[in-house]
Amino acid sequence: MFSSLRRTALRGGVVAAVAAGVALAAASPALAHVTAQPSTAQQGGYTVINFRVPTESDTAGTVKLEVSFPTDHPLTSARTTPQPGWTATVTKGTLPQPIQRDGATITQAVTTVTWTAQPGTRIGPGQYMDFPLSVGPLPDDTTGLVFPATQTYDDGSVVNWNEIQQPGAAEPDHPAPSITLTPATGGGHGGHDAAAAGGTDGSSAGTTDTTARWLGGIGLLLGALGLGLGGGAVLRSRRPKSRTGGSAAAKEEKVTTQ
Repeated sequence: MFSSLRRTALRGGVVAAVAAGVALAAASPALAHVTAQPSTAQQGGYTVINFRVPTESDTAGTVKLEVSFPTDHPLTSARTTPQPGWTATVTKGTLPQPIQRDGATITQAVTTVTWTAQPGTRIGPGQYMDFPLSVGPLPDDTTGLVFPATQTYDDGSVVNWNEIQQPGAAEPDHPAPSITLTPATGGGHGGHDAAAAGGTDGSSAGTTDTTARWLGGIGLLLGALGLGLGGGAVLRSRRPKSRTGGSAAAKEEKVTTQ
């Protein structure tokens, strides 16, 4: 009877440990696509967008990212922040058609921002990197902006993240980074300094959230293992002791788990 209970406890501990491992995998950040973080911003103001770039290849590293800006809802300003080992280039061009905004005529805007790795630098397999960009003023005549991106690897391969997510449809294989614009709630018209301060807080919060997910998953795994080992120890302590005299000593059964 005790042997059966001990087997059940050990098997339960193994099952719990496997379940915790699955929870840990689910808690880790999904780094499948090039994305824009955070995914929302207020209309009319400035914001910091972090373009998160994962390396999906198992053998090559990312050495270049080019992000294209919309021309139908243009952004007139974009500022990069120094990234060790990377060179950033902001390119402006003439719009196909002038845009009227806040009583002014806009004829030029940001067309692309490109980050290029210096020799010896790359985003290796299994790694990702955030490229912060302070942009604005954000338009108030649309609810979203799309930023098609081109990712280049050091083996020469190129991945285009330029497919538009359609409402109600399944996510495409290579979705373009995008953000949703919400109505301003006041105080949303600050310049680049205010946007950078807000972006720093958002980046810190994202890092903290990711760390919390990892720690939580590890805690689940260790807790499950401890439960299984503790249950086995309790059952061992309750095993009948060997009898002396006329009865032969009870043989201890060994349970092996794989």
